[in-house]
Amino acid sequence: MQKKKDKLLGRIVKKDYNNKLEEVLEHKNFSEHTKSLLLSMLYKIETAYSDYETAKHNVETKDEYIEKVISLIKNECNLINVVSPNTPEGQNLGRRTFLIDKEKRIITSYPIERKILYAISKISKKDLILDKSKYDLFAKPITDLINIGNNINTVEPLRDFNGYSWTTIIGEIESVEHNLVYQNLRILLGYQFLNLWVENREFVSDYMVSAKKKLTNRYGEANANKVLEMIYKLAILLECKYDIQEKENLEKLKSETLAQIQQVENISQFALQVSERKKGINSKIKRIDKILNNEALLQQEYDARNSVLPLEQKIFSTRVLAEQLVKEREEEFEKIEKLNQLLIPQNFVKYKRELENKGRYISLIQTENLESEIKKALIKMQKIFLQCFVTKIQQAQTKTQIMEWIYEFRYYYILPFDRENAICEVPELQQVIEKTITILLAKTKEEGITGIFTDKEEIENKIFREILLLRTIEIDNIYMKITKEKDIIYLQLFDGDSFERKVELVSAQDITKKNLDIRLNKKFKVFY
Repeated sequence: MQKKKDKLLGRIVKKDYNNKLEEVLEHKNFSEHTKSLLLSMLYKIETAYSDYETAKHNVETKDEYIEKVISLIKNECNLINVVSPNTPEGQNLGRRTFLIDKEKRIITSYPIERKILYAISKISKKDLILDKSKYDLFAKPITDLINIGNNINTVEPLRDFNGYSWTTIIGEIESVEHNLVYQNLRILLGYQFLNLWVENREFVSDYMVSAKKKLTNRYGEANANKVLEMIYKLAILLECKYDIQEKENLEKLKSETLAQIQQVENISQFALQVSERKKGINSKIKRIDKILNNEALLQQEYDARNSVLPLEQKIFSTRVLAEQLVKEREEEFEKIEKLNQLLIPQNFVKYKRELENKGRYISLIQTENLESEIKKALIKMQKIFLQCFVTKIQQAQTKTQIMEWIYEFRYYYILPFDRENAICEVPELQQVIEKTITILLAKTKEEGITGIFTDKEEIENKIFREILLLRTIEIDNIYMKITKEKDIIYLQLFDGDSFERKVELVSAQDITKKNLDIRLNKKFKVFY
């Protein structure tokens, strides 16, 4: 209701965002070409956003979205440097289309408005939106999962809408997998929640805990746990696919953890290993003591360390080295104390339990058959998502809510699952999609807001599937007409008065066999 009021107010008091952006650009040392591209980008967003907001639902208002973009340009971008491929600066990009320097807040990009917008969104993101001390190996993967999804989502109004049509070009989506998971979470949690999460500062709020509470309240604890389990798994898998360095770090961590788990299986062998480690540490301490008590050895150590250090990291003097050695000595003593504590029975039991818990989630790190593992995880995630979506449908109490869910389901139905297929084309999802359609269509009948009546569920579902494939901006404006030509029954679909598509529905012979009640040759509105 508030959104409708805001949109109405927006028509009465039209904001001149072009002038607002020009005021910001007056204080920026951008080239005229860059300024022109940014103004053109804003114009295209303003032109397309109304269609985007209508077709997708559960998104920011146009005012919220454009205000955010202008704010990012003003506060996060010291320089946006637009380059051409045939220039030295362009060649520095290599195979990339843009580069960002977060520390200096500089964007270097080809003159592609969509890429510039993606870079503007990306440059503002925090490196971590989860506390690493609490979430350990999941902190970066989940941060990347949410941040990348948010960047792709930010670009969508410019990428897929032009004020006349709605077309998804899969090749222009930076990561179909990140986008799919993000859209799952946007529909389940709401865009406001995810926007607040990416803007999380100093970890004042734990958004994983908040997400679980929100999911539990809306879809039940069992579904909430399943959703979060898949988020953890997919975050790790996608990190391994898209970040080679992080993949190596995760593989190393997995190997070390599994070795530690194996060590604690035999307590006597573990005690022996601890003893050996303590001997090695004591040897280091003795060496440090020997160097600290002998100026000649201190000078030798000073020369040896400086010989391998780059100029900016060289040790200033032997006095500074001595201070450094004292600190290293203290750190080695701390290691011995930690090992001594592990040998205390109750501490050993606690350590073993912690390792076992760590082992449970370390198993999520899969680096073999990544594409296959990601696909299986995404399919499982979609099945859980659709279970939650059915709960949303069943909880709907008004016609407005039901139409909201129809819009959201249509958007989801044609969302890319991978580079070749949309959600509606994935064989493994057909059964659960059919169930969801049956429930959603039954709800529309219950509330009297659909004209789809044939007295046969399979035919009604087929009609509904064809309607969902239409990229008509306003679903409320879709009309249908069923005709008979020779021995074939056809479904014709219209966007208002404009013809959209014609598909074979069923043979006339089957109509007789199934005794279907279908109105022929009458054009009527699908939803009202």
